[in-house]
Amino acid sequence: MSRLRDALERGEFVVTGEVAPPLGTDMAAMRKSVAVLGPSCHALNVTDNQGATLHLSSLAASRTVLEMGFEPIFQQTCRDRNRLALQSDLLAAWTLGLENLLVVTGDDPRGGDYPAAKGVFDLDSTQLLAVARGMNEGHDMQGRELAGGTGFYLGAAAFLEAEPWDVQRERALRKIETGAAFFQTQAVFDIDKFARSAADLRPTGVKLIAGILLLKSPRVVKFINERLAGLMVPDHIAERIERASDPLAESIELAIEQVRALREIAHGVHIMPLGVDDAIAEILGGAGLS
Repeated sequence: MSRLRDALERGEFVVTGEVAPPLGTDMAAMRKSVAVLGPSCHALNVTDNQGATLHLSSLAASRTVLEMGFEPIFQQTCRDRNRLALQSDLLAAWTLGLENLLVVTGDDPRGGDYPAAKGVFDLDSTQLLAVARGMNEGHDMQGRELAGGTGFYLGAAAFLEAEPWDVQRERALRKIETGAAFFQTQAVFDIDKFARSAADLRPTGVKLIAGILLLKSPRVVKFINERLAGLMVPDHIAERIERASDPLAESIELAIEQVRALREIAHGVHIMPLGVDDAIAEILGGAGLS
């Protein structure tokens, strides 16, 4: 059984991190990140051409994380593959020992480094969850029996601070009905709003892993507010980072406060350190999770 699944089902507060495969075949930098983040985390997300930019495949990089002795969360987007390729990669992932699957739609190619690339989007994330659940049950998308099925622990993305919440709530419920056992959420900035949405989903039994984004500089805050659709750093947080004599230290203190608050609301946190990998141990230690 997946260690992430086991921890969540036992009621343990989990920590997940994130690593990006390289642009190329030299995995030294990624391996260094894994070695720093891995000991502090139950599992590590391995992104799939994040931001619609070219990287080594999540499949190969996830296997590398596993070979290093840590647990990967294989991320699969709907953007770059049709239903045939998606199913083929799912079978390959399970064969390679990857037990955790995070299904996401994927960023628009027009915002990436190949803006002329055609987004496939043959399936949406809810449909892909249904496909993965079917493979767990031993059949492909057409109902044909597989010569050996899968057993993925299925996850998806959710935005618990979205407005209007009713629309996002219905999307989340459809994903849960389709097989999502856990959600990794967008970065959390409004704890009260997150708590209200989390309470709304609690009866479903879905596990909520709340996103924590390290706002390491005013430049990062500006990028989020101007370039990331749907995300907005509140003014009081943006001003806190802007006025800090040491923005990185202030962002770490903010993350500590967020983790402390979320321990009473969520089932875990997903920390995105934006390259400051050694900050994760400081954040967890400050929040009493070391």
